[in-house]
Amino acid sequence: MLSSSDFASASWELVVRVDHLNEEEQKDITLRVSGDLHIGGVMLKLVEQINIAQDWSDFALWWEQKHCWLLKTHWTLDKCGVQADAKLVFTPQHKMLRLRLPNMKTVRLRVSFSTVVFRAVSDICRALNIRRAEELSLLKPSGEYFKKKKKKDKNNKEPIIEDILNLEGSPTISGPSVSPGLYSKTMTPTYDPINGTPASSTMTWFSDSPLAEQNCSILAFSQPPQSPEALADMYQSRSLADKAKLNSGWLDSSRSLMEQGIQEDEQLLLRFKYYTFFDLNPKYDAVRINQLYEQARWAILLEEIDCTEEEMLIFAALQYHISKLSLSTEIQDFTNESEVDEVEAALSNLEVTLEGGKADNTLEDITDIPKLADNLRLFRPKKLILKAFKQYWFVFKDTSIAYFKNKELEQGEPVEKLNLRGCEVVPDVNVAGRKFGIKLLIPVADGMNEVYLRCDHESQYAQWMAACILASKGKTMADSSYQPEVLNILSFLKMKNRNSAPQVASGLENMDMNPECFVSPRCAKKHKSKQLAACILEAHQNVAQMPLVEAKLRFIQAWQSLPEFGLTYYLVRFKGSKKDDILGISYNRLIRIDAATGIPITTWRFTNMKQWNVNWEIRQVAIEFDQNVSIAFTCLSADCKVVHEYIGGYIFLSTRSKDQNETLDEDLFHKLTGGQE
Repeated sequence: MLSSSDFASASWELVVRVDHLNEEEQKDITLRVSGDLHIGGVMLKLVEQINIAQDWSDFALWWEQKHCWLLKTHWTLDKCGVQADAKLVFTPQHKMLRLRLPNMKTVRLRVSFSTVVFRAVSDICRALNIRRAEELSLLKPSGEYFKKKKKKDKNNKEPIIEDILNLEGSPTISGPSVSPGLYSKTMTPTYDPINGTPASSTMTWFSDSPLAEQNCSILAFSQPPQSPEALADMYQSRSLADKAKLNSGWLDSSRSLMEQGIQEDEQLLLRFKYYTFFDLNPKYDAVRINQLYEQARWAILLEEIDCTEEEMLIFAALQYHISKLSLSTEIQDFTNESEVDEVEAALSNLEVTLEGGKADNTLEDITDIPKLADNLRLFRPKKLILKAFKQYWFVFKDTSIAYFKNKELEQGEPVEKLNLRGCEVVPDVNVAGRKFGIKLLIPVADGMNEVYLRCDHESQYAQWMAACILASKGKTMADSSYQPEVLNILSFLKMKNRNSAPQVASGLENMDMNPECFVSPRCAKKHKSKQLAACILEAHQNVAQMPLVEAKLRFIQAWQSLPEFGLTYYLVRFKGSKKDDILGISYNRLIRIDAATGIPITTWRFTNMKQWNVNWEIRQVAIEFDQNVSIAFTCLSADCKVVHEYIGGYIFLSTRSKDQNETLDEDLFHKLTGGQE
């Protein structure tokens, strides 16, 4: 039998700070515990000693020094390593968080601070009616991100109250690990596929979402354009190194918000992190499509991605069209059945394109591989030589281009054969100037070979450009995505061709447009306001008949066709190099870019990757590719875990398939992105 003094020596005092829901101040509670007491027992003792009748089910113990949650309630204090000097806090697992969405709206909702960020984002997306949550994540912006706006606010006499959509009652409590919004293909449509309005009869489908119809429209409809002054205030000219710094703030998906130092009611950015938008469907994705459109729109306006002036006007025309339709009171009147069928057919074609042309396999995939053969002009840049194009007979077969001095020599040896697997394909087009060029950057042992091809007209360009894009991904023209790719390129060229529609611009339309709202501040400075308005209205003629959702999808599609689309930059130092380089990470490749000139040095495809790992001691990422190619680099602008997660995340997303039972393998995600830290 133990005496009371023996028992006292085996036990010790543990001080726990309690966060009360209804009281601002925190209270310290002293408990007498022993090492064999389990965490659940500590929590039970705490609640008994506090003696306040309330729901304590969301409370858990947070260990301040170790920066971790004690969530395994069956573990003993000894097993957890908790001793008398431990600083524990009894606090709610769900806390308020402010999220700035891609459309610059801020929502405030209750989020789990104890589950890993991957699952927390899933819960947030479920609350906001956004499917495919695995494509999004949370970004902690640098301190300067919100400061710029505050400086401007000080000059205003009236205090500015931020417009926050408060979803405090949102049920983002983590349930079983089910992917939000991966609904069956037979489910009832939730949104009108033409104008994105909620189908009121099916709003009950989202009965677990706090978004009523009026709140849904805030997230599913485009907001009025920002004033030119506000745009100019937000705009900053950024180098590749500056862009690299912006990407350092992505949170670790395998750790909780609390473990990463996020405070209650802190403001984070919810953004599409991975640029592979799977299964975009207007019937269920009005919020997702609108937020994607908004992220693309801001990337164009703030020049986070480069585009030509001609392309900028296309984006401006689409923005103008979308803002007009969004404000129109007639938006509810699109109920003509035949129209719906026609547009749905067009949108389903577009959907195939937006998800990378993953249509059903057809017979043409297993028949003879088609080839292209035509006269094109070629130019190879060399120092001290003027840009002179020379005509050759080109033959495109499989994933290679061979060219000959003329058609008659096709059966003989070619002048050169170019293998396009893993190459960079960049459009070099000016429709107004009738210039249809393709720039190819072909990887070789010591860097990249630069080759320019010049086509004669739109149709020829669309066919060869589509073939080059597919070949760079290792696909041939027999692939079912070839024809949709050709049609996409032609439709984009048509939008660029400002002479293809009658130039009708009413004075009224001129008056209700502020053209500087739809282009980047740098572009606005180059033109007079009237001149800019006329150019936008001219480009608008090609898109004036588009329904709202199709216009947004076209904007996203045009954004995807830009050469820099989907590239996320990091500043790195390659092993054996004496200078810093930029690493560009895309959905299918890594690109080493010269930090000073911005010119790609070499490209590595994920399809050729054998394995990758991280040496956590020296924070170095090492990757092995086919043909005994291996690279290693340390990350300078971000933690190497951020870069490691990006690569693993893209490989994880490439495993998604419509044939699956539409549930995500979260364990596989953490295996590919978590590393062995």
